[in-house]
Amino acid sequence: MTIKETNDLGPQPLDALMVKHGLSNHALVAASTEQLSHKVVQKARKGRRLTTRTKAKILNALHNALPEQKFAHRDLFNY
Repeated sequence: MTIKETNDLGPQPLDALMVKHGLSNHALVAASTEQLSHKVVQKARKGRRLTTRTKAKILNALHNALPEQKFAHRDLFNY
């Protein structure tokens, strides 16, 4: 198994969730109160393996963008 195979995990549930709610990468970055870039959001959607801290930033931004709903890490990522 190569490094590429272990880091690229395919489209994540986050991607489907963002499409369902009509959120763009920019909307998630704008909703974030932490340092979050468009590049990181794109990596998260495409399945690039992220650190726990980065996944928490994505989760917090999603909670800010959709305050009426609550999500857990397992709802956004399948790893």
